[in-house]
Amino acid sequence: MAARIITNSGLHRKLHEFSSGLAKLPSGNGIIRTAATALPMSDFEIQHKQPLVKKTKPIPVALYGGRHAVTMLPGGGIGPELMVYVKEIFKYAGAPVDFEVVEIDPKSDESNDLEYAITSIKRNGVAIKGNIETKSESTGVQSRNVAIRNELDLFVNVLHCHSYPGVPARQKGIDIIIIRQNTEGEYAMLEHESVEGVVESMKIVTKSNSERVARFAFEYAKRNNRKKVTTIHKANIMKLSDGLFLETSQKVAKDYPEIEHNDMIIDNCCMQLVSRPHQFDVMIMTNLYGTIVSNVVCGLVGGAGLLSGKNYGDHYAIFEPGTRNTGTAIAGKNIANPIAMISASIDMLDHLGHKQHSQVISDAVRKVICEDKLHTPDLGGSASSTEIVQRIIDYILQTDTRAW
Repeated sequence: MAARIITNSGLHRKLHEFSSGLAKLPSGNGIIRTAATALPMSDFEIQHKQPLVKKTKPIPVALYGGRHAVTMLPGGGIGPELMVYVKEIFKYAGAPVDFEVVEIDPKSDESNDLEYAITSIKRNGVAIKGNIETKSESTGVQSRNVAIRNELDLFVNVLHCHSYPGVPARQKGIDIIIIRQNTEGEYAMLEHESVEGVVESMKIVTKSNSERVARFAFEYAKRNNRKKVTTIHKANIMKLSDGLFLETSQKVAKDYPEIEHNDMIIDNCCMQLVSRPHQFDVMIMTNLYGTIVSNVVCGLVGGAGLLSGKNYGDHYAIFEPGTRNTGTAIAGKNIANPIAMISASIDMLDHLGHKQHSQVISDAVRKVICEDKLHTPDLGGSASSTEIVQRIIDYILQTDTRAW
């Protein structure tokens, strides 16, 4: 008993010295290591102070050769055909990904499909999706897209808006990061008819989520050598809601003196994007403004078929085309631009750590779009969707990084 007491007291002393960063603890093989590590952060600090240090569980390790399971939500319109192209490209690139395809019926008032999709994403940790239509006119049926983002707490959307050399566009040399709050604002879906003929729609802005997005933006700028962050708002009219978002951004900016911070009203922002887009670097904004600005910038660089968007939360990530358009009018005509969805799949591979595969596909896409200038009709070309995909596959096979 005496020996056990001595051992415990020694252990407590060593633990105290270790937490102070003062001890040199011998390992089992006799190697001496200096312990100067900081105390672990609390869950609150991880989530709110440093959101880039994600409070996530590791992506599940697959059982067969390190392959990842990914939820695939084809959505409506051109989504299903674009997903076929993604699977075909992954097959020839040898990407170690297995897709769990989940279909959601856009006409159904039931939530079974939606609940299964959310369960699948929670199980796999990652998803790629097309835009999911919600055709029900019932006020009790919420948007599937918004419901997924809210349920999984995908609090931020990141859109890298960049020009493609060789693509006809209204502006050249654009390189803008749009960081959008993804779960609040007008998309809170809180509407009611207070009296007959009078509908009220609530805009929700919270300090905690505003800080998460602002800190994410400044950390992103810091890690990617970006020089300026611009907060987009309408605080001159919505003094409380947008005022809180702007005030929070200004407070967070003080923690990053090396990064310039300014703000701009949303209507002026749209005009400035069209006339002088190169003044912007990183932009942060609330949910509805993000929808508007994303579509404006995508229009400047060539259209909705080029850019991908990334949705991040503390636990999950979803990748999709940047403008979230369904493309119902061109579905099944073999003219949809597949680049945005393919770019989303490249982002997904990066997220999963398959850098080599993502680089091979990315290089092939750039050769097709920029060097060969093989374009679908939305970019002024005459190529079909399948011609674009086949040319990408041809370049992948020339590289041939596959294991067989």
